[in-house]
Amino acid sequence: MKQQIIDLLDKNIEGMTAAEIEPLLEVPPKPDMGDFAFPCFRLAKTMKKAPQMIAQDIKEAIGEVDFLEKIEVAGAYLNFYIDKLTYVRSMVEAASGEDFGSSKEGEGKTICIDYSSPNVAKNFHVGHLRTTIIGNSLYKIFSKLGYKVERINHLGDWGTQFGKLIVAYKKWGSKEAVEEKGIAELMELYVRFHKEAEADDSLNDEARAWFVRMEQGDEEALSIWQWFKDISLVEYKRTYELLGMEFDHYTGESFYRDKTDEIINLLSDKGLLTTSEGAKIVDLEAYDMAPALIQKKDGSTIYATRDLAAIYYRKRTYDFCKCLYVTGQEQKLHFAQVFKVIELMGNEWAPEQLVHIPYGLVSLEGAKLSSRNGNIIYAEDILKEAIGKIKEIMDEKNPDLPGKDEIARKVGIGAIIFHDLYNQRIKDVSFKWEQVLNFDGETGPYAQYTYVRCASILRQAPDFSFGGDIDYEVISDGASVDLLKELVRYPEVVKQAAEKFEPFMISRYVIAVAQAFNKFYNENRVNVDDKKVRDARMSLVYLTGKIVKDALELLGIECPERM
Repeated sequence: MKQQIIDLLDKNIEGMTAAEIEPLLEVPPKPDMGDFAFPCFRLAKTMKKAPQMIAQDIKEAIGEVDFLEKIEVAGAYLNFYIDKLTYVRSMVEAASGEDFGSSKEGEGKTICIDYSSPNVAKNFHVGHLRTTIIGNSLYKIFSKLGYKVERINHLGDWGTQFGKLIVAYKKWGSKEAVEEKGIAELMELYVRFHKEAEADDSLNDEARAWFVRMEQGDEEALSIWQWFKDISLVEYKRTYELLGMEFDHYTGESFYRDKTDEIINLLSDKGLLTTSEGAKIVDLEAYDMAPALIQKKDGSTIYATRDLAAIYYRKRTYDFCKCLYVTGQEQKLHFAQVFKVIELMGNEWAPEQLVHIPYGLVSLEGAKLSSRNGNIIYAEDILKEAIGKIKEIMDEKNPDLPGKDEIARKVGIGAIIFHDLYNQRIKDVSFKWEQVLNFDGETGPYAQYTYVRCASILRQAPDFSFGGDIDYEVISDGASVDLLKELVRYPEVVKQAAEKFEPFMISRYVIAVAQAFNKFYNENRVNVDDKKVRDARMSLVYLTGKIVKDALELLGIECPERM
């Protein structure tokens, strides 16, 4: 319907193309103002007429059209009222497609997404959930639009922190304790190192020396480092499995350590490197940024050098059209420096194709998290706690429900994910259990329950099959039309979420659909004796369930069939 109106306007407005008309066409805030509205302000300058007169002229030029009930001029707006039954039929047909919400815009294109990326030998805490949840949703959204997405877990598995950990292990740790307690023991050693180093700064010198040994290929140093990394990966993968997430590549910082020499040589050849207090830097003062440190005075590299090497490797290997970095807001300057250095190296594609996707802080009941002082909440613990709390609610409300453990997992994990993705990613997130696990209001369990209710209604009519003849008159009432209007927005919402790198647009959309469905369901009995009435309304139930489930999957949330 929208496209048909765009075509009408295109034929009857001189000097404007369909591509220019499309973004101007609006959906009015109230149904009595029409189904679509076109503002004529922009035409006033070129046509030398008042917008209201222009609207009237366009209305007369269009005349009567089969699919339109009427066209009205309201001030500077041209309001289109689509024939109700035609409108309902077109919306049902649009939403019925198996690939509704998908597109082929990304066909033949690759996007790299760098996300999650925990620091090895540090436990996967609740703060890491944000990058993991946001990145996974962006992967699903771009895949929906036809892109090939490379999911990259850029593990923090190289750097001076490993020198610190080796020193701590050598001084205060034991093989038995690490093997028994795993990453928890490594964290205790890491925290102790920082406390001891406050009183004895020579420990930091020892740590730097151990890292230099790692960079130079020292067998003992690399053996201990690899052991720490293997222990960490086992625990990380257990958390990813709980979340239902996977990665294509676990290529952390260490993967690029033999690729940094090329970067340093390229920077030197292009005259971008200067020496400052023995270290090699790229001066970015002309761009109002601090210098980018490339190589320390002891000859070791830093994570910025490895990020530069990673970009070159990914561009050559995957030929990405975009490379997205999902990290905290506090890394904004770091990525601005890295991207600018890549551009200065002669890569004109950098400003458009390299994108930092920042997000706000995460806290538990307002307590900020930190790994240095030990104030951490483990992600696995919070996920299991969510599952446990959901199971308690289910034991109380529906004790005989079969498959409770799996349902509790889907609802508990879904609650955490939805809570994280319900607001713009730049906003801080505070986990409060009474909000996260609420079955009412704008929450994950409420969204999942909408699908469960649809599935339950459909089970009550085993002879119903979507795709038969539909009496569109039955579903032309206000609540039904409002629900359909929400459903058909889905492809546009998916596209906007990708363009703005904002999964919250999907979660808000799901809530809008859920609210519209509840209104429809409260105003219309579905499982009635009249088969034509029942099947027409069942068709809306079917479409709602299908789209809600698909949208929640884009957030990384699974839908149970019962709750």
